[in-house]
Amino acid sequence: MTITVDPVSLETRPAKVRARMRGTIGELPVRTVLRQTVVVPTFNERDNIATLLERLASALPAGETEIVFVDDSTDDTPEVIREAARGCPIPVTVHHREDGAGGLGGAVVEGMRLARGEWIVVMDADLQHPPEIVPDLIGAGARDGADLVIGSRYAGGGNRDGLSGRYRRIVSGGSTFATKMLFRSSLVQVSDPMSGLFAIRTSSLEVEELRPLGYKILLELVVRNRPGRIVEVPYSFQPRHAGESKSSMAEGVRFVKHLGLLRFGAQRSRMLLFGLIGLSGLLPNQVALWALNDLAGVHYLPAAVLANQVAIGWNFALTDTLLYRSRRSSRSFWGRINRFFLLGNADLVLRIPLLALLVSGAHLGVLGANLVTLVISFVARFLISDKVIYRTRSRQPVTA
Repeated sequence: MTITVDPVSLETRPAKVRARMRGTIGELPVRTVLRQTVVVPTFNERDNIATLLERLASALPAGETEIVFVDDSTDDTPEVIREAARGCPIPVTVHHREDGAGGLGGAVVEGMRLARGEWIVVMDADLQHPPEIVPDLIGAGARDGADLVIGSRYAGGGNRDGLSGRYRRIVSGGSTFATKMLFRSSLVQVSDPMSGLFAIRTSSLEVEELRPLGYKILLELVVRNRPGRIVEVPYSFQPRHAGESKSSMAEGVRFVKHLGLLRFGAQRSRMLLFGLIGLSGLLPNQVALWALNDLAGVHYLPAAVLANQVAIGWNFALTDTLLYRSRRSSRSFWGRINRFFLLGNADLVLRIPLLALLVSGAHLGVLGANLVTLVISFVARFLISDKVIYRTRSRQPVTA
């Protein structure tokens, strides 16, 4: 559903957008392009909207600006935007998405497709990004001939004081450090790759190259679009105006997956995460084996078989929910779990004789020998999981 307040004619949209919206192909007359489009992704931000629009209207010239909200809310945020926009001199468009594909990053990309400004400014709705800095971003880009201008908390004069609590500061700093280590060459001009505040020159943007996952769209944009000149404008990250932070463990997992996809590609990143999940399964396997063999007195071979069931259950829960969530519709739950347990137990045909050989013949300890057999079986199980259990039935490429 798209709600437009102070509607803008379809004829003023960029040609690609007009063709997509009309379902036609071909060039149409284009009117004067605006100076800037402010794209704001929203998810349940009703209490921030009025203040945000008021401050944007005070900071930006109405005749050169439009504001595009891309909304994934489950509350009445779209209606609140519509009501608040009635008194806003700047044209406001609300595009509500039912599926929320790609998370916040996907919402930003959708807003970029709808934008008609020479510059596209991306900012959050919670006012942690001060609206008054938008003219500074555009001005810096025009002055320095930049393709991308980043609002940075780490450039000289910037700060991240608005981050609430020590935990969020540690997570933010750790994420920034890890990202800069993984993408050193791409981020040589960037001090704050986790920033959600930036302006990009529309002529340098290749929207179709972007495949966002989660909320860190700037990194996706820098790595895939490779903008030419990047400059930074320092700013003070503000406390949230109202509402609650959308950061969560699930978003953290999506961020890690996104880093892997950008750095290693789809299959290699899946293999890395598959390995981390398998590594985490070593603990329940070893604990169960120790409890059965040392505490309950069960012979080490049947104890290893039973411990394997515990580890398989653990690995399936993580693999199904974290690694292949987007592919689960290709098979039923029972189809997936049956094949996963079948695969997980199939390697016992090799592991149990190898375990007996290592314990009886090589005189290794039970736990050490068991660990060796688990490591040997990893690659084969990943390839079978990736190609058989969670294979895609469509010919279209799928990103895990």
